[in-house]
Amino acid sequence: MALFPRVAGDYPLYLANLTGVYLIGAIGLNITLGYAGQVSLAHAAFMAIGAYTTALLTLKGVSFWVAMPLGALLAGGFGFLLGFPALKVRHHYLAMVTIGFNVLVYLVLRNESEITGGMTGLRNIPRPNLLGVHLGADRDYFYVIAATATLFAAFYRFLVRSKWARAFRAMRENELRAEVVGVSLRTYKTMAFAIGAAYAGASGALLACLLRYIDPSSFELDRSFQFLIMVVVGGPGWFAGPLVGAGIVTLLPELLRATQAVYLMLFAVLLILMLIFSPAGLVPCLDQMGRTWLGWGRPRLVAPGETDGA
Repeated sequence: MALFPRVAGDYPLYLANLTGVYLIGAIGLNITLGYAGQVSLAHAAFMAIGAYTTALLTLKGVSFWVAMPLGALLAGGFGFLLGFPALKVRHHYLAMVTIGFNVLVYLVLRNESEITGGMTGLRNIPRPNLLGVHLGADRDYFYVIAATATLFAAFYRFLVRSKWARAFRAMRENELRAEVVGVSLRTYKTMAFAIGAAYAGASGALLACLLRYIDPSSFELDRSFQFLIMVVVGGPGWFAGPLVGAGIVTLLPELLRATQAVYLMLFAVLLILMLIFSPAGLVPCLDQMGRTWLGWGRPRLVAPGETDGA
């Protein structure tokens, strides 16, 4: 990985950076949806909060290393507040609440032009400096994204091995039973939203500096659906699901561009086929195939972390 940015062309490098950014956001949604079972279609809104917070602060001279954590924390705070409706509504009703929040954030970004720039957006967003070295080149910024993704993935691994993940899974499977055995639904629902939103906020912060330009159209509802596809394709509640999902959803359309006008149709057809033949996601399907056909051991039918802590 250390040599990749030095040998890759500009466009492959951009795709690698974009995949790393989306990976962080997909991990966040996998925690909220895959592990805790809370349906959220507000991921683009949380991403926007992190992106605009970081962009506005860095344009005023605040260090990226201060602005990015603030953007993630602010997004996490909004996620915490959005978790409270989850105490009253579930499933598609909760999805409607999160869609409403996504639309609300989009309208604020579009209409509060004095702060956000409106549809004109924010331009010339600076990239970070580290120890006096400006990380403005895509090859240098690659290491920022890779290091941040590694840090968030490490916390993700710690989380899925902790008692929090066990409480999330219990809540996902049966809320009444989870509450009977002592799981506080108020605590774990709000924290599931907060953690997932903080990941999305960090993803948005990195995206703002990667593109160096953001506007409200970057954070419409279709972006939330894009993250949902990443989680579903990879495998909700599986540790490696976000990595596989982010890679496929980001890179597959680029590989299909040679087909020109029909590439989006082919992409949609391939996604449908994946969901038909592997409704639980690609990671559990590959895991099952490997354990059954390649002799990896007895087939494992549960998600990582539920029995072995992976």
